[in-house]
Amino acid sequence: MPDGRWLHLPIRDIGVAGLIATQASFPVIRALSGWMAEAARPLGAEAVLGLPTLGHVFAPLVAEALGHSNWVAAGYSRKRWYEEALSVTIHSITTTGERRLWLDPLMLDRLRGKRVLLVDDVVSSGASAQAGLGLLAKAGVVPVGLCVAMVQTRRWAPSWPGEIPVVSVFETPALTRDAQGWWPDHSSAGSPMATASATSPAPAT
Repeated sequence: MPDGRWLHLPIRDIGVAGLIATQASFPVIRALSGWMAEAARPLGAEAVLGLPTLGHVFAPLVAEALGHSNWVAAGYSRKRWYEEALSVTIHSITTTGERRLWLDPLMLDRLRGKRVLLVDDVVSSGASAQAGLGLLAKAGVVPVGLCVAMVQTRRWAPSWPGEIPVVSVFETPALTRDAQGWWPDHSSAGSPMATASATSPAPAT
């Protein structure tokens, strides 16, 4: 971590280190949120949109640390007044099947015309973050950046729009297993050079 401490994470059978924010202690969440806010501060965000589900753990704390009085939560549950036009399909590597990501139309005034920061827990394949970009596009908003606690491999990098910076606290590689255990799999690292200048430097765990 930026202060020299280490965060011990479990290794999932798909070959990645796992961070489940709802299972982390309050001190860990507070520390990560503070570092996320500091990484995102240069982007000058005027509003924060948190992605479900685990991005909702960090988004309010990041928004508060940036001096905002509120934040906006995208969600998986459709309320009766939601509009189909403010939704996109979404999937991730940790879930099965597709679902829809929704934005409450009553929250549009908090986003339109603002410098919006997209917040999630992790970026891995990039599917959830891309859905967040699509949802903001339907709201007529181009975000100033994506802020996550962990960059989990670089599989997301080749398809990520280079004009949208990604900032994070720490990064973990893809992993491969042999008889001696798990090791970084550099053959599946993706293309870091395309986005290295847009991602905040941070020590790997």
